[in-house]
Amino acid sequence: MTTNDIRETVRERYGKVAETTGGEPQGCCGTDCGCGATVTLEELGYSAEQRAGVPAGADLGLGCGNPLGHAAVKPGETVLDLGSGAGIDAFLASRDTGPTGRVLGVDMTASMLSRARANAVKGGFANVEFRLGEIENLPVADASVDVIISNCVVNLSPDKPRVFGEALRVLRAGGRVVLSDLVLVAPLPEAVRTSVEAYVGCVAGASMKEDYLAQMRGAGFERVEVLEEKEYPAAAFGPDENAAAATVRAIRSVKVRAFKPAA
Repeated sequence: MTTNDIRETVRERYGKVAETTGGEPQGCCGTDCGCGATVTLEELGYSAEQRAGVPAGADLGLGCGNPLGHAAVKPGETVLDLGSGAGIDAFLASRDTGPTGRVLGVDMTASMLSRARANAVKGGFANVEFRLGEIENLPVADASVDVIISNCVVNLSPDKPRVFGEALRVLRAGGRVVLSDLVLVAPLPEAVRTSVEAYVGCVAGASMKEDYLAQMRGAGFERVEVLEEKEYPAAAFGPDENAAAATVRAIRSVKVRAFKPAA
């Protein structure tokens, strides 16, 4: 598949999730790719207070961690959510920024944006804005953001170095990025690595952990560190039990933080 093929396949699949669900969590791959069970918000690291503050329909169960747990968002800051989906992390971030702050969500799927915007209206989130765009080509001005968050989205990009370069561009000097994502600590089984279903399920698109971190450093980030790392059982995927088990052993859910150099 070409880069454009991958992007359009991901857009189509996540659009289907947005259009066909009633707002209930769907699991890491959406609706029908055959991966493991849905992981709860509590298991992903969301506090009881955060879980209580999630608007109805904003959690589609597509994340692999809580990026806000290490973002330390402050009142008045501008937060950017890469691949904002139905809006769960953007809405939680808006509580931290307060009325003097601002949250931008960028997603390339029009139907997902429609769902997020409707959720924003229902929840009265006046300081949250959702924009149509690709994380490789952010519709965001240079040096206009204090914090970038993302939840199980960068692994879907066929051009991760460009994603990291764009993130650096839009951050203010000294700004930070906190990513919850899936990475590899061992090669995937061939049947999984070449599977389109596994790609859109956040599995086959994952990079080796050291490559992922090196790409962030190569984009210009400093103090790149893995804050949390654990197995992600919902990544079970493959044509048989052996392949599914090997995939779980290869995949890690990580939370990575990095900083744009200060001016």
